[in-house]
This record gives sequence, structure tokens and C-alpha cells, in this order.
Amino acid sequence: MMQGDLVVRKSYGGDMLFRVAAFAGQQAVLRGMDYRLLADAPVHDLKKVRNPDELGGTRRARLHADESIRHMNEMRNRQTGLSGYLAQLDDRRQPYFELPGKVLHLDGDFNYLNKSMQVYRQLRVPAEGVHCHESQMPQVLARMLPQFHPDIVVITGHDGVLKQKQDLQQLGSYKNSINFVRAVDVAREYERSRDSLIVIAGACQSHFEALLHAGANFASSPGRIMIHALDPVYVAVRASFTPFRETINIADVIAHTISGKQGVGGIETMGRYRVGVPNLKAANPEPNVNIV
Repeated sequence: MMQGDLVVRKSYGGDMLFRVAAFAGQQAVLRGMDYRLLADAPVHDLKKVRNPDELGGTRRARLHADESIRHMNEMRNRQTGLSGYLAQLDDRRQPYFELPGKVLHLDGDFNYLNKSMQVYRQLRVPAEGVHCHESQMPQVLARMLPQFHPDIVVITGHDGVLKQKQDLQQLGSYKNSINFVRAVDVAREYERSRDSLIVIAGACQSHFEALLHAGANFASSPGRIMIHALDPVYVAVRASFTPFRETINIADVIAHTISGKQGVGGIETMGRYRVGVPNLKAANPEPNVNIV
């Protein structure tokens, strides 16, 4: 077995697909391919996978991801036909331009960040991506916020409940929830209004209540479950393309995430999408990835 191999854990019935990130003696460090999970396992507990599509769990996760992206695309296309509002501007439906909410996405996992940026690019969401360790996120965010002036901030990466920790209300029971909370604090020091700056925070099993209390609009994970890599992206896209005079439909957003209401929750929030006339053919900037 080598670094980079696709594997499953025998003791868990091969429920999730991982890639071997590193070895530490007879232990392997694993990164989830579909879910935001960082784990370790004995090498003897691993089984190489040559065809991931043969795994039922992997097929379901990817089908759900495809459905989620399809729904995002449909929702995004509906925004290009705001007939009621635009008809008020001009009976001849003069051309208009779009200003979707701009996203700043901080991610502790470079592979997940790349997947996320591909979705932003596909849906024409103006986005900046930054890869940094979760512990660096408060400092990085303090530097990036005045530089990029985003409408939406995504703070995610890897998290989880620590072994032997039973009190799920204590931040010390989690790998990175404290770092996410500190990053949310920085965002709220920069902009107090939850409608002016939408914050989406958390990863697998994160302390949902602490993140909301710190000022996040949406967070994971109410049920302390593993969330899909694209769940924060889905929420960000919905926020980006919901008109600024409308409330983001929380129930619909959560229903169309891959992890559902046990994975993601949030509070009532206004969207960040605007239109303008006339159409000056101003192109949205391409998403960029930064490594810190």
C-alpha cells in the first residue's frame, strides 16, 4: 500500500472512501474523498479500492452531489429570468447585468478547496479561495477580509469529536471547532450585520451551537455527523444568488444539501444577489486559489 491509494476501512464495513495521505509507522492518515473526514487507521485494517464506483456508499454520495449541483444550476438559471422585477424597469426587458454575492472561501483541505472552486467556476460565482491550516484561519481572515471585501465567507476544513471526549457542549471536545469559532469572531469584528456579511462555518461534527453563537449565519453540524465536502459550497451559492430583498429559504437550502438537517443548520438571512441596468458586459472575475 502506498501514499495516494484509495482505500476503505474493513472494521467499518467499507462505508467511506479515503485516500492515504501519509504513514506513521503502522498507522495510515486518511482523507475522506466525499466527506470532510480526516482519520487514522491501522494499515492492516485497510483495503485497496480499484473501482470506487463499485462501492454503494460512494455511488450514493456522488449521486447526491450531482443532484445538489444540478439543483444549484437550476436555481442559478432561474435568477437570470427575474421577469417580474425587470419588467418593472422596462417593458421591453432591456438587457441587465448581474452582481451575485462574492465569496471568500477558507479551507483547511486543498483537495476540497479545489473541488469547491470548480463548482463556483461552473456556476459563475465570483469567489476567492484560500488554503490554510484551521489554526491559521483567524489571522488569515483578518488579513483577507479588508483585501477582498466579500459578501459571503466560508470557513471550513476538517473537524471532529476527539476520542474519549463525552461532553459535546465543550469546545475542547473538538479538533478544530475552537479555530472556526475564533475565525467567526474575526468576521463579526469586521462586520457585525449578519445580512451584510454572511458567514458559513464548520466541518464534520463541528460545534453547531458555538458557531451560531459566535455569529455564523449557517453552520455544521446540528447532529454532529460527517458532512459532505460540498455542503458549505451549496449554502454559499444559494446565498450568492438569492436577491438581497429576499430571505434565503433555510428549509429549502438544508433540504438540498447532501447531509440534510443533521449536517447543516442556520438562521434567517437576506440574500446578496443584485441586478443592474444597462448591461455593460462586465464579466465576473474568475475564482482564484491562494495558499497561505
